[in-house]
Amino acid sequence: MSSSSKTLRKLQVVYPVPADIDVANSVEPFHISEIAAGLDLSPDHYDLYGKYKAKVLLSALDELEGRGDGYYVVVGGITPTPLGEGKSTTTVGLCQALGAFLDKKVVTCVRQPSQGPTFGIKGGAAGGGYSQVIPMDEFNLHLTGDIHAITAANNLLAAAIDTRIFHESAQSDKALFNRLCPLNKEGKRNFGDVMLRRLKKLGISKDKPEDLSPQEVKKFARLDIDPDSITWRRVMDVNDRFLRKISIGQGPEEKGMVRETGFDISVASEIMAVLALTTSLADMRERLGKMVIGNSKAGEPITADDLGVGGALTVLMKDAIHPTLMQTLEGTPVLVHAGPFANIAHGNSSIVADKIALKLVGPGGFVVTEAGFGADIGTEKFMNIKCRYSGLTPQCAVIVATVRALKMHGGGPEVVAGKPLDRAYLSENVALVEAGCVNLARHISNTKAYGVNVVVAVNMFSTDTEAELNAVKKAALSAGAYDAVICTHHAHGGKGAVDLGIAVQKACENVTQPLRFLYPLDISIKDKIEAIARSYGASGVEYSDQVIFFM
Repeated sequence: MSSSSKTLRKLQVVYPVPADIDVANSVEPFHISEIAAGLDLSPDHYDLYGKYKAKVLLSALDELEGRGDGYYVVVGGITPTPLGEGKSTTTVGLCQALGAFLDKKVVTCVRQPSQGPTFGIKGGAAGGGYSQVIPMDEFNLHLTGDIHAITAANNLLAAAIDTRIFHESAQSDKALFNRLCPLNKEGKRNFGDVMLRRLKKLGISKDKPEDLSPQEVKKFARLDIDPDSITWRRVMDVNDRFLRKISIGQGPEEKGMVRETGFDISVASEIMAVLALTTSLADMRERLGKMVIGNSKAGEPITADDLGVGGALTVLMKDAIHPTLMQTLEGTPVLVHAGPFANIAHGNSSIVADKIALKLVGPGGFVVTEAGFGADIGTEKFMNIKCRYSGLTPQCAVIVATVRALKMHGGGPEVVAGKPLDRAYLSENVALVEAGCVNLARHISNTKAYGVNVVVAVNMFSTDTEAELNAVKKAALSAGAYDAVICTHHAHGGKGAVDLGIAVQKACENVTQPLRFLYPLDISIKDKIEAIARSYGASGVEYSDQVIFFM
């Protein structure tokens, strides 16, 4: 059985579909404890954040350790266009269909959106129409504070970098050492755990501060960071273009230690990628400590643990490691966790959320997660990075496509976000659709290469014609898709994705091949880049003289 019938809601849809916020506000969410109960999640394993959100604790995994996993489905898309293909909407609609109409236990796993795109032209990421995560405003804004924790941790590390350079420039080796390793109440100096890590890295086997020679004291205390090599920037979670490049150290007390740096958006922080890939609190501690912020003047990489802040970063992130439980419009459960971009990181929600979800739904249930950008980036990284580290195996990959986006790939007129669409996108043009289907076909063949069954979800718009839709289905099946389904979940909620749900279920039940990665880990960076590029259709890769490879 799916979630408790108490937490499944029959939607009263209207046409034309109202604005997303109006649809979201037309529904009173269930108390989140009811959603948890539908998953048989014990109150001991979640903390409430108000009435409609809860943090699911990692301890849930320990209790569910002996339970089998459900089916694992990833949703990707064709190459993105300014028109948008509706991956998030399809992800939510599919889960509403599986849970509310096909009586399957299901959990949606999605990324937390950044407030930058939310307040920009792209907008939020809760889905759309009658396939949304609610409360929509809480989902798109602060949620449970994970991104704020990342911001604080990132900027703590940034402050530590500049402070360390400042103090090293003005103090002797002995003074630096005494600051790093102060006297305790008994008048003795002791090395903390993070200090012992640094000593080991330096090849110093001594564990008592008084045993270090003057040369070893210098080696331990001085990082000698090269300011020009620093890659770690400060972050904030709104778009502010005038902070992209700034000058710091202008105050009189900084003694002229001015350097250029800048701000990135918070979700671009490496700490976000660490959160998404971590498997436990201990694993997160190790990953945070190993983050490289730049090099010494001798060319040696400097890490967060060299600065002594790996533990402090972990403390700031201790609550962020727990996924947030929410719900869809039709009352099916959602786990929201992490939000790395796909173009600069790996573009997928967290491993821990997926692992918890797979245990909660159990055998015969479904976990549906979304991969960012097109399948060539998000799904590729889902397979080669996320699944490699998690050890999880997907059975089905959904590729979302729209008629109008395929027209653009077929050579249609330029599309500019916010401007009216050309008539070519609003009237029938089967030839243009067929020309664009080469993009869809390549995504299908690339994704099939991983050993999963591929289902194409054609996200239907009111301007699509039957001939155009049939052209997409025909092209998808010819390219090797397991099935291709027309969906109307934006207008009808889960009911509009029932056929997609049935196709996904069959695809999961009939997968016959093991998961295959695109490249092994033990080859060079160049060879990995070439393997990925060739999968896109490139004949090879050329590099300029400015490219430097670090092995």
